Amino acid sequence: MTQRLLAELRHQRALNEKLTYECALLKRLKFAAQSERHSADQRSLLEEELDSDLAAVAHEIEQLQPTEAAATNKQQPKRTPLPAKLPRHEIRHEPQSTICSTPGCGCQLKRIGEDVAEKLDYVSGVFTVERHIRGKWACAQCQTITQAPVAAHVIDKGIPTAGLLAQVLVAKYQDHQPLYRQESIFGRAGLAIPRSTLAQWVGTCGARLQPLVDALKAEVLGHRVLHGDETPVAMLKPGNGKTHRAYLWAYAPGAFEATRSVVYDFCESRAGEHARAFLGDWRGSLICDDYAGYKASFAQGVTEAGCLAHARRKFFELHAAGKSRIAELALNQFARVYEIEREVKDLPALQRQEVRQSQSRPALDALHEWMVLQRQQVAGNSATAKALDYSLKRWTALTRFVDDPQLPPDNNWIENQIRPIALGRSNWLFAGSLRAGQRAAAVMSLIQSARMRVPTGLIT
Repeated sequence: MTQRLLAELRHQRALNEKLTYECALLKRLKFAAQSERHSADQRSLLEEELDSDLAAVAHEIEQLQPTEAAATNKQQPKRTPLPAKLPRHEIRHEPQSTICSTPGCGCQLKRIGEDVAEKLDYVSGVFTVERHIRGKWACAQCQTITQAPVAAHVIDKGIPTAGLLAQVLVAKYQDHQPLYRQESIFGRAGLAIPRSTLAQWVGTCGARLQPLVDALKAEVLGHRVLHGDETPVAMLKPGNGKTHRAYLWAYAPGAFEATRSVVYDFCESRAGEHARAFLGDWRGSLICDDYAGYKASFAQGVTEAGCLAHARRKFFELHAAGKSRIAELALNQFARVYEIEREVKDLPALQRQEVRQSQSRPALDALHEWMVLQRQQVAGNSATAKALDYSLKRWTALTRFVDDPQLPPDNNWIENQIRPIALGRSNWLFAGSLRAGQRAAAVMSLIQSARMRVPTGLIT
């Protein structure tokens, strides 16, 4: 028991030292950012991410400290009162009973005052203030005071409501609005919230939301069929003002699974170790392209399911470049397979498998035989040979969906979930740090998963 406690203490100290060092490094980068050679917009984005990182690290350090020590060490800044011109909506919190609950007392409580906490809310371009009024009730006989408990908030003792925080996060990570733009938008609504404050909210929310992301990841990994894909994102190296290529990996349950979710994983590189770390002990069918980074996972028991769309794309590019007759014939055969898939996509799994076996299997067998014959007649280093080899070398993985009704024929489902990332890159310019990229991945996982679970007609 003693050894275990000593080990936990050493771990807590090491983690605290790591976070303290990271906090000091971020502060140095923040104050040095003014002299870095960035454009005004780039500098604004960098400062936003540094402020968010500082808030997230501060929150994690606070969680490691005992409650009493945290309360003693934390310096509460003096907050500017919310403007009196903003509309206010009172929400009263009173005890369920005004009879003293002290054993043996039972006296009628007397109201002696109230505590008021104001929370800033934002709905459709309009700021409002929620006035949470908690009445104080005292028992004259036993000298006790009764009050309704303080409701839980995302940011303890902070002014933003959950609705305002959601607005900031969705605008930043879904609508790709940097915080300096949101500051201007809020200013037109009547209250220009400093971007440094918005950045602190974003950083704290990123830390607070991580348990939800962990639960979402566990739910995704609970499925037998997964999609996997990755896309590059520039990540800034604040020390030298340069960027390098990081990657945002995406994982989602199969297109035929009941769960509609996606989890993004931001990593410093495209190394296969990141996929192995995310998947962990998961063993199932992974639908992906032919990227070599997944090979180690396949060697450890994950089943590879290929992407027929990638194979088709090779022939499409070949046909677009030179109107190849071989490419045209291949595209016609692929079109037949996809026509069958459109017919069976809404059928129950067993019926889908039966149709695939009776119709898709003969079409694919004929296509494979034709490819083998064509490969024997073309030069080994030609573009046609490369298109044929891509399919022939991966034929087992590409056609695995025929025998498994839960497997889709391609990886288009996850590519559609990565598309919002590609659209946002022009607004992000870069991820400000590894922590900022991981925070963005976490928040975007929750936002995109929520959008996937809402009927299309309800999204505005």
